[in-house]
Amino acid sequence: MNIAVYPGSFDPVTNGHLDVIKRAAKVFDKLIVAVLVNPSKTPMFSLEERVEMLKEVTADIENVEIDSFSGLLIEYLEKVNSKIIVKGLRMVSDFEYEFQMALINKKLNPEVETIFFMTSNKYGYLSSSIVKEVARFGGFLSDLVPDSVIEKILQKIKD
Repeated sequence: MNIAVYPGSFDPVTNGHLDVIKRAAKVFDKLIVAVLVNPSKTPMFSLEERVEMLKEVTADIENVEIDSFSGLLIEYLEKVNSKIIVKGLRMVSDFEYEFQMALINKKLNPEVETIFFMTSNKYGYLSSSIVKEVARFGGFLSDLVPDSVIEKILQKIKD
């Protein structure tokens, strides 16, 4: 069974993330979307909230599982018996960072492969940071995140 892991902070999950999830789910037998606990970031949403949002928006995709992890991605891959990392790329700037990460992961475990999914044209500009910025200034979120996530973002901004 080909098990792939799509790691990220997903703070919040965007339509761009969901696009990569849907496309990767067609390629692999099982796709684990793994929410990273990143101590160097202060997320808008708790780990539990991010996991729950992902479960909601992927409920209709049979072979997608939502999980979370902290520490090295390579160790998490071993835990879930995977050797495939899925990453989404928007711009050339993403490639530099993701290429470096792919190389260090390959160094840590030569059997691991990183598969890059190019963003769909309509999501090339989209990031969780941009979504939060638009939300803070009262912008329109409809084409940026799944509908079920909009209310959660607005509530966080309000609080």
